[in-house]
Amino acid sequence: MKHLSAIKAACVLLCLATSPVFAEDAGVEWDTLNQEVGKLYRAGKYDRAVVVAKKALEVAKENAGPDHPKVAASLNILALLYKTQGRYSQAEPLYKRTLVIMEKALGPNHPHVATSLNNLAALYDIQGHYSQAEPLCKRALAIKEKALGPDHPGVALSLNNLAKLYRAQGHYSQAEPLYKRALAIVEKALGPDHPHVAIALGNLAVLYRATERDDEAAKLEQRAARIQAIQR
Repeated sequence: MKHLSAIKAACVLLCLATSPVFAEDAGVEWDTLNQEVGKLYRAGKYDRAVVVAKKALEVAKENAGPDHPKVAASLNILALLYKTQGRYSQAEPLYKRTLVIMEKALGPNHPHVATSLNNLAALYDIQGHYSQAEPLCKRALAIKEKALGPDHPGVALSLNNLAKLYRAQGHYSQAEPLYKRALAIVEKALGPDHPHVAIALGNLAVLYRATERDDEAAKLEQRAARIQAIQR
């Protein structure tokens, strides 16, 4: 996933449940519009990207109705653009609508619903609305643990999201076991030298720095640096 643009990733995550009601020619137009949005996004041309993303949203609505997963994907993309621009009040209802559509289309306990929950939680997190983000992160974590199993890398991502919320609030004792579990999961699932392990090490090191455990942090940082050097 790391090699996908944020726009393409949104489509991949939210369009796996596409139904045949979406006409082929409309699908081609929708894909073309989203490719253009991706190019504009990467170029930092967000205002123009919003215009094209709105067109893609209209194509999806007109050809499949308001509750199709591709509508959810378009809403998610538009919300991402607004979030990138700091237009949080405009992004929030789009993320909420995306969540409603995905719950209806896939059921409340599908991993893609967890993704929608995490997107909304991230919006609240960036604004410092931690009390709103926390229950979303917890629900996303519970969904992934049940659907994917407790040792899946996707669970590690949700653990990291929840730990980040606790760390931001200074709740270090709650954050630490989550970061440690996330690290253990990615080490086991991906191997000790995977780039995601370096990220997990860095997250735990930040926590240790915040709690003045500098020697422990330095060891983690050194290991993360060795992993990053291997990947170059």
